[in-house]
Amino acid sequence: MNLASPKTDNNNSSSDDSQSATSVGEKVEPGTATEDNAVLKEDPRVIVEKASEGKIIAMVIAFKDFRDEEYFVPKELFTIAGALVKTVSTQKGMASGADGGQVAVDFTVSEINVDAFDAVVFVGGPGTFDYLDKPIVYNLAKDAVAKKKVVAAICAAPAVLANAGVLQGKQATVWTSSMDKSLVEILEDNGATYVNKSVVTDGLLVTGSGPEAADPFGMAVIEALMNL
Repeated sequence: MNLASPKTDNNNSSSDDSQSATSVGEKVEPGTATEDNAVLKEDPRVIVEKASEGKIIAMVIAFKDFRDEEYFVPKELFTIAGALVKTVSTQKGMASGADGGQVAVDFTVSEINVDAFDAVVFVGGPGTFDYLDKPIVYNLAKDAVAKKKVVAAICAAPAVLANAGVLQGKQATVWTSSMDKSLVEILEDNGATYVNKSVVTDGLLVTGSGPEAADPFGMAVIEALMNL
């Protein structure tokens, strides 16, 4: 399957890491494993192995200053669940997180072939508005929604979806604080209903409030993929 648009030559693209009703929600105690599931972490985690097997997920990040936890934590869950994850940004090269993490970009936003993906996940962070609040990213979001893909965004990224016009009539969350409600205002000004929760799912749309929600956000994306 061609993950890039037909007009794009992606021979130089770098490879990336790649719920069932009976597995999602089952807890693993620290240091234990079951016959079919390896130990996931030192801390208790939800078993997601094979829940998204065969799915392909695009994670869209700012080329500089994406929020590390919002990329690496959900990506780990997606990979454990069996999905193939590809990283998308506004340019090729090594993207850098606000906390120093680095990741090779597989596709630029203009190269991605939405038809080849099951989900498009927009990651937040300090660089969100500098790199992702652009018409080319709006078009990607609108294309993914029109083609009934799972569309997810966390932290500041739901505001990008709002500016893209895809949150009209939807319930969503976004990063906010007692001192700064500006992103909530962007959602509401674009027809969304803000919900003060860490993760909100509305159909195939999943939004998360920030890095502290990275784990449940990733799990909600996996659950939404099961409903495709």
